[in-house]
Amino acid sequence: MTPLRVGNFSGFYGDRASALREMLTGGEVDVLTGDYLAELTMLILGRDRLKDPGAGYARTFARQLEDCLGLAHERGIRIVTNAGGLNPAGLADKVRELAERLGIPVRVAHVEGDDLTAAYPGTLAAHAYLGGFGIAECLRAGADVVITGRVTDAALVTGPAAAHFGWGPGDHDQLAGAVVAGHLLECGTQVTGGNYAFFQDGDVRRPGFPLAEIHADGSSVVTKHPGTGGFVDTGTVTAQLLYETGGARYAGPDVTARLDTVRLSQDGPDRVRVEGVRGEAPPPTLKVGLNRLGGFRNEVAFVLTGLDIEAKAGLVREQMDAALAKAAQEEVRWELARTDRVDADTEETASAVLRLVVRDSDPDVVGRGLSGAAIELALASYPGFHVLAPPGKGAPYGVFEDVAVPHGAVDHVAVLHDGRRIAVARPQETRTLRELPEPALPEPLHVGSTRRAPLGYVAGARSGDKGGNANVGVWARSADAWRWLAHELTVERFRELIPEARDLPVIRHVLPDLRALNFVITGILGAGVAAQHRYDPQAKALGEWLRSRHVDIPEELL
Repeated sequence: MTPLRVGNFSGFYGDRASALREMLTGGEVDVLTGDYLAELTMLILGRDRLKDPGAGYARTFARQLEDCLGLAHERGIRIVTNAGGLNPAGLADKVRELAERLGIPVRVAHVEGDDLTAAYPGTLAAHAYLGGFGIAECLRAGADVVITGRVTDAALVTGPAAAHFGWGPGDHDQLAGAVVAGHLLECGTQVTGGNYAFFQDGDVRRPGFPLAEIHADGSSVVTKHPGTGGFVDTGTVTAQLLYETGGARYAGPDVTARLDTVRLSQDGPDRVRVEGVRGEAPPPTLKVGLNRLGGFRNEVAFVLTGLDIEAKAGLVREQMDAALAKAAQEEVRWELARTDRVDADTEETASAVLRLVVRDSDPDVVGRGLSGAAIELALASYPGFHVLAPPGKGAPYGVFEDVAVPHGAVDHVAVLHDGRRIAVARPQETRTLRELPEPALPEPLHVGSTRRAPLGYVAGARSGDKGGNANVGVWARSADAWRWLAHELTVERFRELIPEARDLPVIRHVLPDLRALNFVITGILGAGVAAQHRYDPQAKALGEWLRSRHVDIPEELL
C-alpha cells in the first residue's frame, strides 16, 4: 500500500505563520497537521474564554487558513489540527464561515468530549487527552478539515494513519509506530535541526517543517520537503524522541508505545527510518490536565554591578525583608545570578542580577506595597542601585496538575461535516502501566587517561517539562561513548552536576538501542510552567546546562 505522507505546520501556538503555505507548496503531502496546544496554552485559552465565551481557540489558525484553504482544497490535502483548544465547535463554525465566504466547498468536522471543566469546580480548564479514533471517524466520513480540542499531540498523526490503513483499536504495533511518528512531528522543526544540541552540524537558520512517510505496518521515514533548511539525521530524531518522555513505556489513550523497541537508521540524506516499534494495550485511564489560577506574583530584578556583589545583595535583602515582613506574603524567593565577570570590559558583563519573586492569593499583597518598597530604596541602598524594569502590579499566575479518569468518564464524539455524531468506543483491552526492568548495561569502556571537559563534547541532550516535572534525555554519539556514558552518568552523578535536583526524586531510564539515558526530575518546576517557579520555567535549557558541566572524559572520546 502507498505510504501516507503526513506533515506538520505548527509545533505551538505562535509558530511560523508561513509554515502552512510552505508545506502545501514545498512537495508531496497527503495530510497536514498543526499542533497548537500545551499546558500553558490551555491556561491562556481558558482566560480568553473568561472574557468571551465564544473564544477559547487558536485564532492564528483561522488567519493561516484564510490564505491557504483554497490551495489545500485544490491539491486535495487534508488538514487536522488541535487548534480548537477549548472550543473546537466554535473554530469549526469559523472555518465553515471562511469557506463559504471564499466560495470553497470544504467539509469541516470536529471532535469533542475532552472538556471536563464542569466536573472540576475552580478550574479554568479541565480537559482529557483523547486519542486519534475520533479524528479517524471524521476523515473516513470525508472531512477535509478536522478540528479537535485536547487530544494527545501524537493523535494528530495516529488518526489519519488509522483512517488511511484501516487500523482498529487492537492494532497495537501499528498504532505505536504512528504514535512515535506523531511524537517526532509534533514539535515541528525540533526534528529538523531546531533546538538541536549539535546545531552546527547543518544550516539551521530556517529549518524546514517535517513530514513522515508512514507505512501500513506502522514504520515510517521522517524527512522534510526538498530544498528546505535544517537537516534530519538519527541525532535530530533521537533528540526529539527523548523530548518530554519518561520510561520505556510511552502511554497514550489508544496504545502504549515501547520506546525501547524503536530502531533508527539513516535512509539517505535528510531521511531517517523508524521501525521495530512494539505496542501494548493502553492504560485503563485517561490523563486529564487541570489548569487553574494559583494566585498573584510580582518580581523585582535588582542589578548589582562591580565590586562587593555578595555584600550588596545582602544589604538590599535586609532592606526589603523589613518591608516584606509587614505583609506576610505566602511565598518569597530570592535568587542571585552571578553573571558578573572580573575586570569586565562592559557594564553589563560586570553586573549580577538579584531576583525577588513574591506570590500570594491577594493581589494587593504582591502589588503596590512591594513595588513601593523597592522603588523607595532608589537613593538609599547599595551603590549603583537600579532595576531591570520598574515593578508593577501583581500579575496572575497559573497552576497545572494532572489527574486520571476511566475511559468511560469521557464521551468521545466525532461530529461529522453533515452534523451526524459518531460515538467513539472506549478501548476494549487495557493494561495497567508498569515500569520495565532496567535493561543490561553495555560493557564498561576501559578508561586510560582522562581530560576535564564539558559533557557535551561527547553527548547530546534535550530537556522539557511535564507539569511540575522535567526530563533530560542524554544520548551518546558513538558506541564507545555509550559504553562510558551508561556507567558514568548515574543518578548520583546527575544530582552532583545539577544541584537543583539533589533533594528531589530522580529516576534514570536506560534506552540501549538509542544509546540514551532519560532522567525524570519530580517537582523541579513547582506547579508547572505557568507558575514560573524557576529561571527556566519549562526546563528547556536544563539539558544544555548539563552538557556544559565539566567531567573527566576518556581521552580517546575527545
